[in-house]
Amino acid sequence: MIVVAASTASLAFLMETILDDVFTARDKTSLYIAASTVMGLFLLKGIATYGQTVIMSLVGQSILADLQKRMFDHLTRADLSFFHNHPTGGLIAHFINDVEKMRGTVAGVITAIGRDTLTLIFLVGVMFYQDWILTLASFFAFPTAIWPLVNIGKKMRKVSANTQKEIGLLTILLNEVFRDIRHVKSYGMEAHERGRASILIEQIFNLVFKAARTKAAAYPIMETLGGTAIVIVICYGGWQVIEGTRTTGTFFSFVTALLLAYDPVKKLVNLNAQLQEGLAASERVFRILNIEPTIVDSENARVIQRANGDISFNDLYFSYKKAAPILAGISMSIAAGETVALVGYSGAGKTTILNLLSRFFDPDSGSILLDNIDIRDIKITSLRNQVALVSQDISLFNDTIAANISYGSPNASPFEIASAAENAAAHNFISELPNGYDTIVGENGVKLSGGQRQRVAIARAMLKDAPVLLLDEATSSLDSESEKAVQNALFELMRNRTTIVIAHRLSTIQSADRIYVIEEGRIAESGCHIELLKRGGLYAKLHDIQFSAETEQMVDNNNRAQS
Repeated sequence: MIVVAASTASLAFLMETILDDVFTARDKTSLYIAASTVMGLFLLKGIATYGQTVIMSLVGQSILADLQKRMFDHLTRADLSFFHNHPTGGLIAHFINDVEKMRGTVAGVITAIGRDTLTLIFLVGVMFYQDWILTLASFFAFPTAIWPLVNIGKKMRKVSANTQKEIGLLTILLNEVFRDIRHVKSYGMEAHERGRASILIEQIFNLVFKAARTKAAAYPIMETLGGTAIVIVICYGGWQVIEGTRTTGTFFSFVTALLLAYDPVKKLVNLNAQLQEGLAASERVFRILNIEPTIVDSENARVIQRANGDISFNDLYFSYKKAAPILAGISMSIAAGETVALVGYSGAGKTTILNLLSRFFDPDSGSILLDNIDIRDIKITSLRNQVALVSQDISLFNDTIAANISYGSPNASPFEIASAAENAAAHNFISELPNGYDTIVGENGVKLSGGQRQRVAIARAMLKDAPVLLLDEATSSLDSESEKAVQNALFELMRNRTTIVIAHRLSTIQSADRIYVIEEGRIAESGCHIELLKRGGLYAKLHDIQFSAETEQMVDNNNRAQS
């Protein structure tokens, strides 16, 4: 940077030699020296500029790359509740758009502090050397620009913040529409969504245009001040040349330095607006980074290798956002290797119990013990290594089937992956795919059917081989034939494992060691299938409703077949 600045200033300084010694004195030796020097300075400046650009880019990009890594690490450690309160599209906008805005600001600041500031210092040095009075006269009006430029910077910061906010809303909309495009089309809402997107795009356009106008407001100020400085120099310096107190060479050397100084001055002025944009983006980024997770390891948290699987829930109370309690005094004891089922109406709190066991949330009061150890005293990664979850909300990644099955078991061999798929009744359909286990499933498994996606998820849980198995409507998307095959595999998987099952179809849990009926966050009754039917309580009611509906469906199907 010093080389670039010094070479730029040297060009201005050389103007005195070129005019006085070459053009006025007609000295051929000075001509050759001046020409060679100018050529050398431009070559040196080019090489130095290349090196400076590469180094500054490396420094700036490294800073922002580290920030993105830190941000991604922070987001992956954030609580589940954090993602409930922050839409995915908005987080993506922060991660990409805001960091990209900061990237431009960092590059601009590094360049300005380095090259532009040093260049200006060297050029002003040349001007002071030629005439310090004229130098002060040239810059006397520039302080008057401070207030309007600061005001422009404030406006830029506000406009930039609003722009990034609207971009975040547009990213959220795009994420929702493209993710659920099937529903958009099925309800004929394409025009509605186009209208929503059009409004946001128009708002972003207006804000970006406003930002351009605001930033451009600095140019008339700088051009006026620059013109004023040039007029002062021409009048005062020209008068000195006419009077013979200054040579033409020193005058043009001064003017050259002044004109060359104008470019870094403009860049430094524009830096204020760019800096305000970057500060607005950094506020949003660091607002996220400053949100600390509440689900963290305790000071003396321990690592367990493989749990036996004894689980006890002790007087659990829990609510989301301190609202009405979802769980109110849940107490259960599950021995290692037992299979326990949770049934009840939707919203009763069944899935919440599984979330608390995996420590996605902590209870408001009460405790959960695994092998007589409070799960809050177990390292989170160690705890979750003991648990395999198969949910009705299947999550598959845009990767191969093999990679999705081995997710969580990265060292699994192809044979182990295929065995897990075989046990999950998935091997046959996978083998029929063009690329078999190397088939890319698409975003969230969009290239697979619902039943196929669920069988891949079951295979993933089988491969993990955890001592505790959580099944949350694990067979809800399977047809009867596939469900029968998978149920057989699940029974084998559940053998010698502690299993908690949530199932809507009561026929799939009749063999459970114990069934807990959850109603409004409390245990209404518990027992085995036969015991609960004999009591005639809520379980018997749910059983009668479900099986009478299934009987009616079977009769209706038979009538249709006969007709």
